[in-house]
Amino acid sequence: MLSIKAFAAKLYAAKTYNKINKWALNPIDTQKRVFESLIADASFTQFGKDHNFNKIKTHKDFINNVPIRDYEALKPYVEKVIGGEEDVLWKGKPLYFAKTSGTTSGAKYIPITKESMPGHIEAAKNAILLYIHQTGNTKIVNGKMIFLQGSPVLETKNGIQLGRLSGIVAHYVPKYLQKNRLPTFETNCIEDWETKVNMIVKETLKEDMSVIAGIPSWVQMYFEKLIEEKGQKVGDLFQNFSLFIFGGVNYEPYRSKFESLIGRKVDSIELYPASEGFFAFQDQQNEKGMLLQLDSGMFYEFIVADTFFDPSPTRLTLKDVKIGVNYVIIISTNAGLWAYNIGDTIQFTSTTPFRVIVSGRIKHFISAFGEHVIAKEVEHALLSALKSTNVSVSEFTVAPQTTPSEGLPYHEWFIEFEKSPSDLEGFAAKIDSALQLQNSYYLDLIQGKVLQPLKIIQVQKGGFQRYMKNIGKLGGQNKTPRLSNDRKIADVLIKNIHTN
Repeated sequence: MLSIKAFAAKLYAAKTYNKINKWALNPIDTQKRVFESLIADASFTQFGKDHNFNKIKTHKDFINNVPIRDYEALKPYVEKVIGGEEDVLWKGKPLYFAKTSGTTSGAKYIPITKESMPGHIEAAKNAILLYIHQTGNTKIVNGKMIFLQGSPVLETKNGIQLGRLSGIVAHYVPKYLQKNRLPTFETNCIEDWETKVNMIVKETLKEDMSVIAGIPSWVQMYFEKLIEEKGQKVGDLFQNFSLFIFGGVNYEPYRSKFESLIGRKVDSIELYPASEGFFAFQDQQNEKGMLLQLDSGMFYEFIVADTFFDPSPTRLTLKDVKIGVNYVIIISTNAGLWAYNIGDTIQFTSTTPFRVIVSGRIKHFISAFGEHVIAKEVEHALLSALKSTNVSVSEFTVAPQTTPSEGLPYHEWFIEFEKSPSDLEGFAAKIDSALQLQNSYYLDLIQGKVLQPLKIIQVQKGGFQRYMKNIGKLGGQNKTPRLSNDRKIADVLIKNIHTN
């Protein structure tokens, strides 16, 4: 018999499903309405006046008046907001700044406004509700839920609060979930990640956990500490644990490891949150991709990734995109980001409705030799090799080796194995063959004797965690890039961790 809470969740889930369908099945009209609303609401701002918003009627007008910017290019406007000015990028002042670490800009301050804040909250809630609607699994609302996230402690800068996005969102957990939610506020405030995870283990060991959420690499650390403490699989410790929610990285390379740690399969939901907006969530268990959020105050443009660095790349809207093409995603939002490049690349898996997968970062690729290899391709190549073996992997990253001590250049894979291959060279060959099938440029370079096949460096257990700790990015929303076009990560790995 359903509990009152479970019965209410089922009704609420059905209502939410119908509401989402209204815009998901009318995507072009929805985006047109969002676009027009954004331009009208920001026409009197400094940015709007500087870019002739009062004359923008069409997407073509927008392209002609508003160039694509990254954070560095938008920074002069952001600094005015930080300095206390109003009506700069959006009306009034933002409620918060989500503080993130930038690679070229130092700390980045991403505005979150009164109008944009609900989008960060609603999408995560809707993901769970649509899961309940599809599966009928209402038991999850009766158990405890844990969200591994950043500290909710916020600073204040000129009257605007700032902190990590996950810490900001922690202040908006609905009252009806407060009793179910872990860890405690005090534990969530602990900055040191290892200390924090140890406290979370203590707080959750005797609880009835039903939902666990976080970036896979950090949830894995939590699971391993649970097992170390009790000597039991996670699924035996938490017998009602039935839903894992994740975002930030592709879960597939972790899936077999997680099933081993849990001791059974559990359902999962993928989210696509960022400081700049909550862009998509998995709405169907049996469909690939995440539902793009079209009615949350965000207008999307897309640029074919291969043309992104051209002088004037074509900016597409939803009506022009195709399935399977690698696009750079460009956003304009009710937080005051305009034609803003968040740095991600996506691919559409469906256009009815519009669903996407994150394929990588426009800066995270390898093309040291013209091969244009992206994260999705290296992940697929590794998974292909894993399927035909009993090997399992905890973490990995890939870098070009342009100046080997002997022989041709190659791609160097740093892999932390959970279960190592008996034949490392044979396993490397499997990955290499799969990558050649994924990427014709790479195939040509191998066949043309420009590159030799990839080589693997085995990283000892815990090596990637030591690396992240060494660079001050252990825990929170931080994750190791899957690949890079230089040796910065590779050289630090080699210098600071022991390898076999």
